[in-house]
Amino acid sequence: MFNKYKDRDWAVAAVTAALGAGIVTTFAVSQGQNPFLALGITAFATVAALIVDLLI
Repeated sequence: MFNKYKDRDWAVAAVTAALGAGIVTTFAVSQGQNPFLALGITAFATVAALIVDLLI
């Protein structure tokens, strides 16, 4: 098999994941969640998206 997506950009994947998770966690913070927990969730989602992007 061959890698048909060899021109992927990790920065784009990271920013997309961070923005998506950031929107959800911003709402959670507005409802009373700890902001540091929200940052941790956003960071975890970004790392998970980069791992998935690497494996697929």
